[in-house]
Amino acid sequence: MKNVGCFIVNNFERPELELVNAFKGIPAANIDDCMNRMGAVNSAIRPMNKSPLLGVAFTVKVPEGDNLMFHKAMDMAQPGDVIIIDASGYTERAILGELMISYCKSRGITGVVVDGSIRDAEALEAMDFPIYARGISPNGPYKNGPGEINVPVTIGGKTVCPGDIVVGDQDGIVIIKPDDAKELAIKARKVTEKEDLIMNKILTEGVYDRPWVNEKLAEIGCEYN
Repeated sequence: MKNVGCFIVNNFERPELELVNAFKGIPAANIDDCMNRMGAVNSAIRPMNKSPLLGVAFTVKVPEGDNLMFHKAMDMAQPGDVIIIDASGYTERAILGELMISYCKSRGITGVVVDGSIRDAEALEAMDFPIYARGISPNGPYKNGPGEINVPVTIGGKTVCPGDIVVGDQDGIVIIKPDDAKELAIKARKVTEKEDLIMNKILTEGVYDRPWVNEKLAEIGCEYN
C-alpha cells in the first residue's frame, strides 16, 4: 500500500504536443463557452502577470504553507508542463517566489498555478512567465512535507489530473481533459472566428445582430408599454 499523504508518481501519459498547441491563441472564455461554461477554475485563482498560459498539468499536493514537494516537482517536471499546486487555498504562507519561478522557467516549464499564495509579487509581475495564485503573502513556507506528486488535485474547485491540458489568460484558467481536446479545440476556434466577424461588423457598420434577444423576450412573455 502506498504511503497515504506522502507519495510520488514518477511519470504519466502526456497528450501529444499538437493537441496541446491546438488551443494556442484561443481565449479561455471561448473554450469555456464550448464546455457549457463549466470548465473554468474559481475566479479567486487570478493571474499575477499578463503572460498567457498553455501546457500539460503536472500536479502537486502540499500541506498548508509547505513547499517541500514543489521543490521536488521542479526537478521532475518536463518542458511544456504546467506545475499545478494544490495548497488547499491557504494564503497566509507563500509556496513560491522569484527564485523558484526563475528555476522553473530555466527548465522549460510553461507555467505555475497555485491554490495558495506567492511572494515577490513585483518581480513576478514583471516576468515573462505565467503565474496564477489565490493570494500574496511575505510569509515564507515550511519545508517539512509530506505531500503528493502526480495525483488528482483540486484547484479552485476543479479536479485536475496529471496530463490534463491547461489554458489561461487574463480572464482565468480552464482545465481540459485530453479525450475532449480535439473536438473542443475545433469548436472553440470556430467561436473565436465568429466573434472576429461580429467585432468587424460592429467596428465597420455599427451593427450587432442579436435576433435571439427579442425572441427570448417574447418567450418569457415580456410586456411593453
